[in-house]
Amino acid sequence: MKFLLVFVSVFVFALCEDAKDEGSAKTYQRLIPADVLRDFPGMCFASTRCATVEPGKSWDLTPFCGTSTCVLSEDKPPRLLELVKDCGPLPLANPKCKLDEEKTNKTAPFPYCCPTFKCEDGAKLEYPEIPTVAPVKEGEAPSTEAPKA
Repeated sequence: MKFLLVFVSVFVFALCEDAKDEGSAKTYQRLIPADVLRDFPGMCFASTRCATVEPGKSWDLTPFCGTSTCVLSEDKPPRLLELVKDCGPLPLANPKCKLDEEKTNKTAPFPYCCPTFKCEDGAKLEYPEIPTVAPVKEGEAPSTEAPKA
């Protein structure tokens, strides 16, 4: 049961911070429970590199556009967390806005790999709302309620 709680927590627990504007591309950051291998309990597991990472160290998320940092929480007892910085969700479809193929470089380092869009005059991109879920406390079941606005 504890494994299930931890497994569910990985998918449910996300703290989303404000979007940041890096040039013309929006970037997002969120704090999630880190993947940890049982043979390396004090290190984060970077699945995109198939490697372990010490707290305080970062790695890129290639082939995805983003970076992650292994973070040791200030909880008692401390937990390993992963601070993920990426491009966030794609904007909602808008026929007046198109992907700017000339400015988008998917192989560039983050944040320059984030997609950029070109809109007709007066058109604006809208982004989906990212729900945030309160952290799951040890011994509690994760909530399945939708966040309140």
